[in-house]
This record gives sequence, C-alpha cells and structure tokens, in this order.
Amino acid sequence: MIREKQKPLVWLSIRLPIFILALTMVIPYYYMVISSFKTVQELTTFPPTFWPQNPTLNNFYDPTPTELQHTRGLFQYFEKAPWRFGTIMLNSLAIAIVNPIMQLLLASMVAYVLAKRRVPGGNFIFLFILASFMIPWPVTLIPNFLTISALKWVNTYAGLMVPGWVSAFAVFFLRQYMLSIPDELIDAARIDGAGELRIWWQVVMPLTTPALAALGVFAVLGSWNNFVWPLIVAQDNAHFTVPVAMAHLSTVLTGATAGAVMLGAMLSSLLPMAFFLRFQREFVESVAMTGVKG
Repeated sequence: MIREKQKPLVWLSIRLPIFILALTMVIPYYYMVISSFKTVQELTTFPPTFWPQNPTLNNFYDPTPTELQHTRGLFQYFEKAPWRFGTIMLNSLAIAIVNPIMQLLLASMVAYVLAKRRVPGGNFIFLFILASFMIPWPVTLIPNFLTISALKWVNTYAGLMVPGWVSAFAVFFLRQYMLSIPDELIDAARIDGAGELRIWWQVVMPLTTPALAALGVFAVLGSWNNFVWPLIVAQDNAHFTVPVAMAHLSTVLTGATAGAVMLGAMLSSLLPMAFFLRFQREFVESVAMTGVKG
C-alpha cells in the first residue's frame, strides 16, 4: 500500500503530463481569443502581449479602415456585405445539422435491414460495405465531383450536403449494435400489426439511442470541420463554409488582417466547443454503453 505521505507525489506524477498537455492546447487558444481584440500595432509587436493593452472591436467591423492601420474587419470581407461572414456561418451550421440527421436516418434504415431482416444477398451487401473502407477517400473525390457536375449540383447546397448523407462506417456501427437487440421485441411488434417502418422508428431507434448519440457527435463535428469537399463544390462566397472562408482569408494574412483571421478562427471554434461541452457526458456514456453491448 502507498503511504499517506507518498499519495500527493503519486497523484502529481500521474497528472502532471496531463496538465502539461492541456496547457499546450489552452495557451494557443487563449492567445487566439485575446488577439481577436488587439489592435494592428499590438499584433505586430514583439515580444507578444498576453492581454490586450487597448481592446478594440475593429476586427469585427472597422468603420474607417486604412491600408496601414487596418484593412477591414471580419464582417467586411467576402463581397463587402457587412454580414457575409454571418451567412457563411449559417451555411456551416445548416450542414452540421442536416447532414448528421440524414446520415443517421439513412444508416439506421440500412443497418436495420441488414441486422434484422433476411434479405437475399444481405451478407454480400454487408461485405461490400466493409470493403469500401479500404478505398482511400481522396480516390473518390473525382468520381463524386463528376457525378455532382452531371447533376448540375456544383455550387449548390445540394452538392454540399447530399454526398455527406451516406456513411459506410455508420451502417457498420449501427448494424453491429442492432444485432444485440432481442429478436423477440421485433417479433412481438409484428404480431401486434406494426409494419417494418413503424418497427424501425418506434422499436429499434429508441433502443439504438446510445449508438446514435456516439455517432452523432462525430457526424456533427465532422460536418462542421469538413474542408476539402466544400472547397471543391463551393465556387462563390454565398456557398462558402467556415473552413473554406478561413482558408481564403488566410491567403491574405498580413499584420493588418491578422486580427480578422484570429477572430474568424475563434468564432468557428465556438459551436464545436459548445456542442462538446454540452454533450460530453452523453458522449462518454454512449461510447461506454456501446462498447458493452456491441
């Protein structure tokens, strides 16, 4: 047994690496936040300051921009519309809401059929889905873009969203989880006269909530942070997402634009951070429960 005097040293030795790792993530984020409220002169000074000496909101919107002091605020970029960046945020928000919902609905339907229905060739279909994991995603970019182009969905919201509605991993994950649902529950629902659609929605979906919650966290964050596909499909500012807009803004990074870039990065991080903080308990419980049942 560890002596009482040794317990604080053991506690510190175990947690010290974790504290150091946390600082390496917190300090850059803290500097990004305070830089969003710094003037151009303070952003370009060395050594850097760790608290705004003269806080300003010009990085949001600068009514009197000058070439030497400050070019424009964040909401003045992208076609001069004052709230254009707000539209870009709404684009990413819509994708982060619609794509996970459709992805989970479609994947759960397919998983239910593969797990609880005797479909001719069902095992082959499932193996085919698993085989798709071995195809690197960059290989699919050109075929997917050609398909979207043939449908005339380039530079449209349909082109941005619809390809993200299909997830082979979600089908695999949910199918494995649904195998743990007793067949007796489904048979009882059929005896009561419920159709397959009603069984899927009212019996299977509630029992699959832990797996859906675990997948939903990854789907929301993945949709919000997706960069490559929106970069290819979106060809004007009206259809930009936050990652694409930040990439375009960073190409003109200078001392006069650094504040706007820092502000954009901070705003783009708020939704994922708030989402994770709100659902972190559900996420941990979902993963733990999925690991036990799956």
